[in-house]
Amino acid sequence: MRTAFFVDGYNLFYGLLAGTPYKWLNLEGLLIHVAHIENPQNAVVSIDYFTSSIKPELATLGRISKEAQDTYIRALRTTNVRVHFGRHHLEQAKAPRFIDKNTKASRQDKVDIWKLEEKETDVHIAISMYRTACQQAMFATQDRVEQLVLVSSDTDITPALRAIRADFPHLTIGVILPHRAGLNRPTPGSLKDHSHWLRRVITEEELLINQFPGRVATHKKPAFKPDYW
Repeated sequence: MRTAFFVDGYNLFYGLLAGTPYKWLNLEGLLIHVAHIENPQNAVVSIDYFTSSIKPELATLGRISKEAQDTYIRALRTTNVRVHFGRHHLEQAKAPRFIDKNTKASRQDKVDIWKLEEKETDVHIAISMYRTACQQAMFATQDRVEQLVLVSSDTDITPALRAIRADFPHLTIGVILPHRAGLNRPTPGSLKDHSHWLRRVITEEELLINQFPGRVATHKKPAFKPDYW
């Protein structure tokens, strides 16, 4: 079954990789592994990875964090992964003051905050999935994608899954939640309801066996795994 993957990079990092020694992830290797477990007949045709550039002034390690992300993107691009960038938007805003967990938020008691939002990623994933479904009629039968797989737990993409299932009933829809085993995170019901199958967790062993080597050759200078990863 010819399969196209659509990966929410932000969701993948914070749902699966943050706080682990597995950030140097060979995404293609992991997805091929999971796809084969789900169905040995699956063949990975494409992997689209959606993310936004880190803002050094807001990152924990500043410029080092941005350089680590750039290095990882260079490693990803040596594989069958297409990278698409959205953007981060930072603006001043107001939010209800937090006092304690037993005190309700009040619109009459607000404080000034910096509001950071990732822009365009969700919409870009949704449009890319739908456009891929639409474009299949242009290809010969043997070259058509038969399955679309979302790698995200973000329910904002639910309407896209719903529309694809309604308009293209011949396509199989899969969802891989970027959740580590043992964290017991809830399964988003709307993603489950609008997919044919759903993978709930990725194991530590699967992350371990799908790491890039410390040095990844590229068309220019090699990409080296960041020291602090």
